[in-house]
Amino acid sequence: MRAFSLFALVVLFMLCQPAWSQEKKYSIVIKGGHVIDPKNNIDAVMDVAIEGTPGGEDGKIALVAKNIDASQAVQVVDAKGLYVTPGLIDIHVHFFWGTDLKGTYRNGPNGLPADGFTFRSGVTTVVDAGSSGWKTFETFKKQTIDLSKTRVLAFLNIVGEGMAGGKFENSLEEMDAKATAEMAKKYPNDVVGVKLAHFVGHDWTPTDRALEAGTLANIPIMVDFGSANPVLPLEELYLKKFRKGDIYTHCFGGNSNNSGRGRESIVDVSTNKVKPYAIEAQKRGVIFDVGFGGASFLLSQGQPAIKQGFYPNSISTDLHTSSMNSAMKDMNNIMSMFMAMGMDFKSVIKASTWNPAQEIRREELGNLSVGSPADVALLNLRDGNFGYYARDGKITGKKRIETEATIRGGNIVYTLNARVEPVNLPRPERPAGAQGQQGQGAGPR
Repeated sequence: MRAFSLFALVVLFMLCQPAWSQEKKYSIVIKGGHVIDPKNNIDAVMDVAIEGTPGGEDGKIALVAKNIDASQAVQVVDAKGLYVTPGLIDIHVHFFWGTDLKGTYRNGPNGLPADGFTFRSGVTTVVDAGSSGWKTFETFKKQTIDLSKTRVLAFLNIVGEGMAGGKFENSLEEMDAKATAEMAKKYPNDVVGVKLAHFVGHDWTPTDRALEAGTLANIPIMVDFGSANPVLPLEELYLKKFRKGDIYTHCFGGNSNNSGRGRESIVDVSTNKVKPYAIEAQKRGVIFDVGFGGASFLLSQGQPAIKQGFYPNSISTDLHTSSMNSAMKDMNNIMSMFMAMGMDFKSVIKASTWNPAQEIRREELGNLSVGSPADVALLNLRDGNFGYYARDGKITGKKRIETEATIRGGNIVYTLNARVEPVNLPRPERPAGAQGQQGQGAGPR
């Protein structure tokens, strides 16, 4: 009798499943795109299959192969003529938006809400670069990390209050290495590094405290020098201070006039060559990150470096309310600009996917390996005559990257030209009392 009851329950469960779960092997199949997956050295026209619960957030890469049977998918994405890449990873953004009008990038008006500015550029993972510190991180986690469909991670500012203006960012009393490390270790799924930003003065103390915090928490640091007179020498930062894996952002910024004050640049304008110690540092494992921002990139630095073969390890935006409407605009624009300067498309994709995944020690991301989270970008490489600005001029290019569709965690979260047939899918019920977005809460991200 007991065996019969168990059999009846199994039959009832199967009958209650939606038709797609009984008939389809994949939730999504992406057909006919040119797959670029730097981790797995894939550069060919192939299909990508995703498995998972439609409407859920557990989608994984199931298969990358030629001629996957589209009839086995609940949804089919037409990727003919497009490039299919891992979801883009932007490791320098400012998304701690809020209502404190004096808070600047910390819970203030300079930050942006993540989901409005990521998926339309193929970005599925971002790292907020120091907007919050150990005093304010839990607010940032509650109102942004836990409520965003975008995967939001963080570099924790060595300044306890975070990026809240010069009053805090230039205060050594605010720079607590132990408290920073303790907060990072409390939230290892969310905090991927320590950030130093905007300090003004010829003083290595802020750098040393960031390094102390990074060492205590076993995570990298990202440095964004403010200014000093004389400059804090980059050779000392790279070769004496930095550990392997530490990150120098705004790597093509600084002062191009060799004035001896402000922030040093890596290209010597007298020779138009990358300084030898920068080349040595990159070989040793120091990470050079773009962090384009509103005024943190110079063509007089980027163009000769790219021509010389000195490519950034990672391309990032420094996205905030002012940079998004100036020369920077978005991730696709910056990727396109680096192509216009001479960086090849595959290297641009690697610097926007697999490289940053390794830099933040999230190697499950930035690739299309079977079992990896199904974060995918479909990119159109347009031909035409295009222009790209920086604060010291402009250049032209023949190619522009444009996002056609974005998939995050197995869900199609953005489409530009209706390449997906819409279908009605059952969505998982929210638990009673759940708050915020479906499925956004604690745990690994």
